[in-house]
Amino acid sequence: MSDRPVEKTLAEKAAASYECPSCGYIYNPAKGESRTNTPAGTAFEDLPLIWNCPVCSVDRVQFRNIGAADAPSGFEENLKYGFGVNNLSSNQKNLLIFGAIGLAILFFLSLYGLD
Repeated sequence: MSDRPVEKTLAEKAAASYECPSCGYIYNPAKGESRTNTPAGTAFEDLPLIWNCPVCSVDRVQFRNIGAADAPSGFEENLKYGFGVNNLSSNQKNLLIFGAIGLAILFFLSLYGLD
């Protein structure tokens, strides 16, 4: 077996975001929270135990980990390859893929307007 350490993707290295199950509010540690005066860079685990959702006041323990929000999903050494798609986050890739599919459907449906 290899003695090399297991390499992590950029999304695995980035701080995870947490979502409120009640209202859908997302706490992103890179941005912090202005309503509760939480500075940027504060990890979710470092928030006080009495911290609640700033939108609907749900307890902190009910938030669920949704992973890194804005980090590229690949490895750092692969970011220079491709047409720039490797630099996109998973949400941006989903928007690109499903947007292209939606656009293709619209083009197909527009063919019915031709005589």
